[in-house]
Amino acid sequence: MTGSPRSADRRNYVIVTMAYWADTLTDGAIRTLVLFYFYQLGYSPFAVASLFLFYELFGVITNLFGGYLGARLGLKATLFLGLGAQLLALGMLGLAPLAWLSVPYVMAAQALSGIAKDLTKMSSKSAVKLVAGESQGQLYRWVSALTGSKNAIKGVGFFVGALLLSLVGFQAGLLALAGLVALALLLAAALIRGELGAANKKATFRQMFSHNRAVNMLAAARLFLFGSRDVWFVVGLPVYLASVLGWDFWQAGGFLAAWVIGYGAVQAATPGLIRRRVSGQHEPGGRTAAGLAFALAAFPAGIALALMLGVSPTLSVVAGLIAFGAIFALNSAVHSYLILAYTDSDKVAMNVGFYYMANAGGRLAGTVLSGLLYQLGLSYGASGGLVACLWASVAFVLAAGMLSLLLPAEAAPRTRPIMIGDAGE
Repeated sequence: MTGSPRSADRRNYVIVTMAYWADTLTDGAIRTLVLFYFYQLGYSPFAVASLFLFYELFGVITNLFGGYLGARLGLKATLFLGLGAQLLALGMLGLAPLAWLSVPYVMAAQALSGIAKDLTKMSSKSAVKLVAGESQGQLYRWVSALTGSKNAIKGVGFFVGALLLSLVGFQAGLLALAGLVALALLLAAALIRGELGAANKKATFRQMFSHNRAVNMLAAARLFLFGSRDVWFVVGLPVYLASVLGWDFWQAGGFLAAWVIGYGAVQAATPGLIRRRVSGQHEPGGRTAAGLAFALAAFPAGIALALMLGVSPTLSVVAGLIAFGAIFALNSAVHSYLILAYTDSDKVAMNVGFYYMANAGGRLAGTVLSGLLYQLGLSYGASGGLVACLWASVAFVLAAGMLSLLLPAEAAPRTRPIMIGDAGE
C-alpha cells in the first residue's frame, strides 16, 4: 500500500538530511586536514587562507546558481550533483602525486568542495519547507533542529580531520572520507523515491535576485554575521592555538570540534531558549536578530581587550569563544528561520540560494581577512594577529545588528500557502 504524499516527502527528506550530514562531516574534516597539513609545511597564515579562497568564492557562485538549478531541476538533482562534486574533490587531493599539491591545485579542489557543500545544503534546507506544512512553529523547530545537527556534525568533522592527519596522514585521510561520500551517494540514489519537490521549467535566472526587501536585508545581515565569525575562526584561531598556545593539531582540532558541536546543540535548542510571544506565537522576528547581534559584539571585544591587557590567553580565548558561540548560534538559528518565514513557498529554492550566497560572501570576506589581518597583526606581538581579527569581528557583527534593525518585526505574510511540491520551485 502506497503511503501518503506527505509521508513520502518526509521519508525523502530524512534521506536527503542523512546525505547532507555525511557531506557536512566530510566538509569539516577536509578543512582541518588542509589547514593543518599546509601550516605544518611552513605556509604563512595568509597563504593558508588563500587555499580556501576558491572554496568560499565558489560557494557564493554556487548559491547564486544553485537556487536556480534547484528550481529548474528539482532538489534531488542538486543533491546528487553536490555529492558527486565532493567525491571528485576528494579524489583530486587524495589520489594526486604530492608534487601536484601546489596552492593553485588545492584551490581548484577546494572550489569543487565548496560547490558540493552548498548544493547539498541548499537541497536540504529547501526541503524543510516541503515537510513543515503551514505551521510557522513547526517550521521554526525543524529549521533549528536541522541547522543545529549540521553544525554538531561539522564539529565532529573538524576532530575527524585532525585525527586522520595525526593517524594516517593527509592523503589516506582524504580517501577514507571519499569512501563515506560514495556510500552516501549510493544510498541516496537507491532509497529516494520519486522527486523531492517539483521542478519549475519556467523559472528564470533573473528571479534569483530577490525583490523581497525583508529577504534582501536579512541576506545583508547574514553576510556580516558570518564574516564576524570567520574573520577570526577560520585561520587566526587555529593558527593561534597551534603556534602561540602550543597545542597539538589533534588538541586544536578537538577543541574546535567541541565548540562547533556545542554551537550546534544551542542552535537545535533555540526554540526553547528564545520565547517571544506575539499573538500567542513563539517565533522570533527582526528585533530578536538585532538584539542578539548587538549582544554578540561584546564577546570578541572582551577577548581582544583581555589579550591586550595580558590576561591569560588560554582562559581569555577559551571562555570568550564559548560565550561567543552560544550567542552566535542563537543569532544564526533565528536567521535560518527568518529566511524561510519571509519567503513565499513558490520561491523557496531561489530565495534560500540567494540568502546562502550572502552567507558565502561573508565567509569569503572573513576567510581572506582572517589570514591577512592575523599576519599583519603579528608585528604587534604574539597575540597581535588574533587581536586584529577580533576587532574586525566586532565591526562586522555591529554592521549585522544595524541591518537587522531594518527587518520586519514579524514574519511577512505569505502570498501563497505552503503546498507539497513547492519547495523545488
